[in-house]
Amino acid sequence: MIVVVDERELVTEGYTSLFGREGVATASFGPGEFSEWVETAAEDDLKAVSAFLLGQCDTPEKPARSIRDRSNAPVIALSEQNSLEDTLRLFEYGVDDVVRKPVHVREILARIAAISRRTQQQETNFTEVGPMRIYADGRDPEIDGEPLPLPRRERRILEYLAVNASRRVTKTQIFNAIYGIFDEEVEENVVESHISKLRKKLRTKLGFDPIESKRYLGYRLIT
Repeated sequence: MIVVVDERELVTEGYTSLFGREGVATASFGPGEFSEWVETAAEDDLKAVSAFLLGQCDTPEKPARSIRDRSNAPVIALSEQNSLEDTLRLFEYGVDDVVRKPVHVREILARIAAISRRTQQQETNFTEVGPMRIYADGRDPEIDGEPLPLPRRERRILEYLAVNASRRVTKTQIFNAIYGIFDEEVEENVVESHISKLRKKLRTKLGFDPIESKRYLGYRLIT
C-alpha cells in the first residue's frame, strides 16, 4: 500500500485511480489528518505501507519528519517547481527522492523498488525462490525462465510473500498490503480466495505447493 499526502483532494483521487490500475492499493490524506494518523497508527498498519508519496503541502517538513519517526518505508516527494533550494530542503526533511511532475506511476513504483533495494542492500529487483523468480516492479513472475501470467492481485500477493520470505505473514497483513487498511468495501476473506487460486497455478507449474499456511500463524513461501 502506498500512502499519498496532498492538500488537493482531486490529486489524491487521481493517484488512487492510477495506482489502482497497476494493482497497487493506496490511502490518501490531507497534510493535517495525515500527521495525526501517522503519529497514532498501529505498528501493523504502518508495516503495510510500502512507500509514502508527498505532494503539495504548506509545510512538507511536518509529514516527512512524522514518517521518519515511525517508519523506514521510502518517502518520495513530488515537486511541481524546478527549484534547487526546494529540492535540497526536501532532502533535509528526510525524503529519499524528489521527482519532478508530471511523472508516470510506473516510474514512481520503479523508484520505490530501487530505494527499497538499497535499503535492504539488495542488488537485484527480484527474489528467487527455488525455480521461481519473483519481481518487485510489477512484472509477472518466472518459473524456470518462463513467465507465469497472473492477475494483478495474485501477483501482488506473491510479491508480498517474497519480500517477507523470512517470516510468516497473516491474512490481515496481506489484505492491508494489497487492498489498503481503509478499504471497507472488500471483505478480508477475499485473500483466502486469491491465495487458493495462486497456489493452484503454482502447484500446476512447480509440481508442489510453495506456499505454506498454518492456522493462526499465517503464510510463508517455502525457500
